[in-house]
Amino acid sequence: MRTAKVIRLILPLFFLFGVILATPAPSSAQISVGVRVGIAPPPLPEYEQPDCPGDGYIWTPGYWDWDGTEYYWVPGTWVEAPEVGDLWTPGYWGWDDGGYYFNQGYWGLSVGFYGGINYGFGYFGNGYEGGRWDGGHFFYNTAYNRVDEHNFHNVYNTRVNGGANNRVSFNGGNGGINARASAQEESAARERRSGPAPAQSQHAYAARNNPQQKYSANHGTPAVAATPRANIATHPKELPPVERPAAPNTGNARTDQKYQQQQNQLVARQTQDRQNLQKRQDNEHQQLTRQQAPPERTQQVEQQHQQQTQRLQQTHTQQTQRMQQRQAPSGGGSHGGGRR
Repeated sequence: MRTAKVIRLILPLFFLFGVILATPAPSSAQISVGVRVGIAPPPLPEYEQPDCPGDGYIWTPGYWDWDGTEYYWVPGTWVEAPEVGDLWTPGYWGWDDGGYYFNQGYWGLSVGFYGGINYGFGYFGNGYEGGRWDGGHFFYNTAYNRVDEHNFHNVYNTRVNGGANNRVSFNGGNGGINARASAQEESAARERRSGPAPAQSQHAYAARNNPQQKYSANHGTPAVAATPRANIATHPKELPPVERPAAPNTGNARTDQKYQQQQNQLVARQTQDRQNLQKRQDNEHQQLTRQQAPPERTQQVEQQHQQQTQRLQQTHTQQTQRMQQRQAPSGGGSHGGGRR
């Protein structure tokens, strides 16, 4: 399945540098934003999985992402499933049109195609062997997940053929994994699905802003390869940029213009919400400093700030989703997923 994209082409001059050119891609009912990179992503690093922090958390493997200049490592982490029954289809890099594209991961009722990449921990290139949902509870396969069996009773132990143990991180192209989506995996991509949870977006944004996660600093061995939980923001300034919905395309120019104005207004309100909350939190920090507050009080306030920031992000995500639903053409396809 091909998706319409706004593409930036990076032509490699050195391993970590490139020139970016804007190039349009073929259009279809589904719209997403992609980056075409002329440099193959590095091999996957070897790392240990942290213990599962709680019931209902699903392992999401780490991956290399691109910041416009170089690759950086997004640590693998445990993420609470957005809904009961949801499974994670990891994102992956694939070769197409003379470059490497990243296909965004998504949540859905079954695991779709993720390039045949062996991420380990149950993601061996096809499907997921790390656990399963049963009766509204997630059961963990302890053969591939680190789970404290004294605290978790919904466990089992089943080993399967994990396939070739390699560290190749991309599909197709020179040296890439040679795998294509099966009919079952193509079907999974057409089911109800949703993109990364807000915690995952914040986790990836934190990795992007951490110099030690960049390939030029870690040379393929990141300092933080995996975390027990997603690295979520404590303050609004640590959140990813405000999400801008895809440009309206109803086929009616006047309607599209109206929808675009509504989107711009929503982005402006959400940006103002963030600035207002950040200002309030900054004032509280200054007050704590003047009062020479004890560490316990400072920690309590930081916890409150994190809760405020996460509630704000959740509210904004819901607002954006509702707007997209209202503006979606009747009979239109769902959003999210990745290039195929």
